[in-house]
Amino acid sequence: MTTLKFANGIAVPALGFGTWLAAKGLVGASVKKALECGYKHIDCAHVYGNEEEVGEAFKSVWDAGQVKREDVFVTSKLWVKDMAKDDVLDACKLTLKNLQLEYLDLYLIHLPNQLSKELTTGIPFTEEDRAKHVIGYTDEGYWQCWQAMEELVEKGLVKSIGVSNMTIKKIEALLAHNPKIVPASNQVELHPYLPQRRLKEYCESKGIIMTAFSPLGNPGRPDGEKRESDAVLMEDDVIKGIAQKHKATVGQVLLQWNIQDGNLVLAKSTQEHRILENLASQNVKLDNDDVTAINSITTRARYLTQKWGLKTGQPVEELWDGEFFN
Repeated sequence: MTTLKFANGIAVPALGFGTWLAAKGLVGASVKKALECGYKHIDCAHVYGNEEEVGEAFKSVWDAGQVKREDVFVTSKLWVKDMAKDDVLDACKLTLKNLQLEYLDLYLIHLPNQLSKELTTGIPFTEEDRAKHVIGYTDEGYWQCWQAMEELVEKGLVKSIGVSNMTIKKIEALLAHNPKIVPASNQVELHPYLPQRRLKEYCESKGIIMTAFSPLGNPGRPDGEKRESDAVLMEDDVIKGIAQKHKATVGQVLLQWNIQDGNLVLAKSTQEHRILENLASQNVKLDNDDVTAINSITTRARYLTQKWGLKTGQPVEELWDGEFFN
């Protein structure tokens, strides 16, 4: 399996198994199957609402003895209601308890846009709740949160820390504070319709590895993020042609495109044949013509706009600092 190394020297398998939108009652079995099949990188988050079930799957696999905890890279994420500096430690400890782990290999700040801890409803929420509870992004607030994340590393609760859904402008603001720890990774939506070249170049210049979520265009995304105008990545003729050439699936080509581009990439399924199929993407080797053809695609789509993080009256483009389609 292809592995990458963070700037701190920690190795991470390039292909990870995702758990977002995996239904309760299915997610635990899918994680267990993924680990038994050979995945060594599992991506979780508190807001996914399935940590406890994933934790039971971890315990079952460790207890069986075929897979050791130290051989699996586990990521989780700090939710935006827990970004106040005094809340970060407790949030991390709760995630560790739920996942039945002593440490995380990587802990990310899930998004830069903070919500009030008093918000009791989920996403999406009402406009009244938006006015009351969307704190949004502030440089100082994010910096305070990052300092608390650094303390988690000092306490041995996490090995690496990183960011997610961050733009060049926001990472620059964080780095301007001269943090003790530079983010190990920036997890963002990344695929041929949203290649994020400027962001990738910038992150690589700072030693930050990109992690791709929704690499297949997230056809199962929430209804609030579905628009009739969205192009369908899995139906792209260029990618379908390359898949036929290699006797591979479109999904395998899309995953391997990210891996060959030097990114970590997350694949999610609760179906055993898809779990195995995605794992086999590592056997697909794209040649220079394939990569050139994919990189020449001009269709653009951001499937997850994260518009729930907007303050009242704020345009969605401001969330992405001019990088909406870049």
